[in-house]
Amino acid sequence: MEDVMPILKLEDDNENQQNQQLEFELAFQRTLTTQERFELMFRKSREIAEVLLRHGYRKPVEIVKRT
Repeated sequence: MEDVMPILKLEDDNENQQNQQLEFELAFQRTLTTQERFELMFRKSREIAEVLLRHGYRKPVEIVKRT
């Protein structure tokens, strides 16, 4: 995953370019192994949780087992 990744450059935001963005993202995802996809997912989840905490949101909801 540390290889040089291509960059998609677009001028405006129209439907054709949205399709290009989607195809670009899907092509990137296809290059990842299952392990890399999970690592990316967990890393992004941690980043989102950190941003929420920095902006005043409480700790994410936890599932608590009732006894």
